Amino acid sequence: MVKQAKPNLSVNIGNLVLHNPVMVASGTFGYAEEFKELMDLKKLGAIVTKTITIKPRPGNLPPRTCETPAGMLNSIGLENPGIGRFIKEKLPFLKKLGIPVIVSIAAEDNPEEFSVLVRQLDKINTVSAIELNISCPNLQKDRLISQDAKETFALVGAIRKLTKKCLITKLSPNVTSVPEIALAAQEAGSDAIALINTLTGMSIDVHKRAPKIGSWVGGLSGPAIRPVAVRMVWEVYNKINIPIIGMGGIMDIESALEFFIAGATAVGVGTANFINPRASLEIISGLEKYCHKNKINSIKKLTGLLLRC
Repeated sequence: MVKQAKPNLSVNIGNLVLHNPVMVASGTFGYAEEFKELMDLKKLGAIVTKTITIKPRPGNLPPRTCETPAGMLNSIGLENPGIGRFIKEKLPFLKKLGIPVIVSIAAEDNPEEFSVLVRQLDKINTVSAIELNISCPNLQKDRLISQDAKETFALVGAIRKLTKKCLITKLSPNVTSVPEIALAAQEAGSDAIALINTLTGMSIDVHKRAPKIGSWVGGLSGPAIRPVAVRMVWEVYNKINIPIIGMGGIMDIESALEFFIAGATAVGVGTANFINPRASLEIISGLEKYCHKNKINSIKKLTGLLLRC
């Protein structure tokens, strides 16, 4: 009896090669060191850091999170130490892991801040890729860059000229047409699209007659948004030809598989990290078992399989 070969879980995101397609989503895993006693970090496909800005940010007023039915509402406000301290204090630990490090970045006031950040990160070998977070709903802005196709195209195009590193554009679900925005990012030179960021939501304490989080409105994540995220990944997959990193309520192997079958090349595990720090590793193991059971020799063949049944 011929033994079936071990499934190949490696995937390509632009010029970035991941030994497996499971990463931890920005904002849910800190800078990885916080989880070092809970899991073998080297088994992850990649780590996406908490979003970094030029200057340190204290974040939004507390309370910053609350539970909702099948989900969580958060308004952290991109609390971070700033690019200088990040490079000095956080990157050395990440370098030791020997796996791809994707640094998420955002601008506070002016889109030009993205360029300042990219120029610094482009020089650092430890940084494998850059995620443009143009979709965070917790910065008290009237409109996000990712809610306008022309603005998205202009920003991604400007950043593309500054770096040859893998460039990932993280988009907002709070738009009329996600495929339109994704197509603009692709045409401007993005190597991949990350879908989705949180949905804008609100939760009220009916006894106090007050919002449950300090900024009143925040980002909804968790299983409650998964059907929306899967639908958006499928829609975008049918419009673009660059990889999609799917995320939004991935808690276990079955929910991760939904994203691959809908069109994702890789997935990001977010809210699940707060409940089960080992969720991402369990999903990696689950992918290997699923592929073996279904005689799929490469995880790449699973992407978009919904259309090929």
